[in-house]
Amino acid sequence: MSNKTDHSNDSSIVTSSGLFAGISQKQAERLVRAMVPVRLARGAVLFKEGEPADMLYIIRTGKIKLGNSSPDNRENLLALLGPGEIIGELTLFDPGARTATASAVTRAELLELSHDSFVDWLEENPAASKHLLKALAQRLRRTNAALGGLVFFDVPGRIAKALLDLAEQFGEITEDGEELVQHSLTQEELAHLVGSSRETVNKALADYASRGWIRLDGRSVYILDRDHLRKRAS
Repeated sequence: MSNKTDHSNDSSIVTSSGLFAGISQKQAERLVRAMVPVRLARGAVLFKEGEPADMLYIIRTGKIKLGNSSPDNRENLLALLGPGEIIGELTLFDPGARTATASAVTRAELLELSHDSFVDWLEENPAASKHLLKALAQRLRRTNAALGGLVFFDVPGRIAKALLDLAEQFGEITEDGEELVQHSLTQEELAHLVGSSRETVNKALADYASRGWIRLDGRSVYILDRDHLRKRAS
């Protein structure tokens, strides 16, 4: 369960998100006033698949995973999201049942926006619609690209692509000049992300490490050879 708490308004996190990136500072400040801060402990569930959906969330800090379950209870990890990213944007335009379960991979803080508050804000700022539509189109393209990867790539290729995608989201350069990706996922969760078994993922990761392309460090990975990973993912 979530635990709501108070903190100061933060319009910068709104304008850094893809959905609201094109709005003005004044519009962002008005939107933030309609939002409710939410805190999640690690492992806490934000919402479950099938629940009524009329809230959007913007991640302020931490990481949230989105997943769903198959009829035989196998988990499918759809995405790992971090600061500035949005969860549940489609519910603002078409409220309905949640199509995935969202839970915290780490401790997280989010901003919650209700459908009614969004509609009120949009009526006051109709010009913002074009920015929202552009952001939704970009999200759809990314989703289509991810689905294509599952169809056309073998498992090692999907793992290479997943590592590069995670690096784009969470990568940082250390003082030693290395690229560190703190993805916070277990190897089981990585397997769910690429639609494979833990054993197959472990084998591929070990192979990449032996080739000197990556270095594993718990729930983090160092990217040592982007070129070879990119070729393997193409």
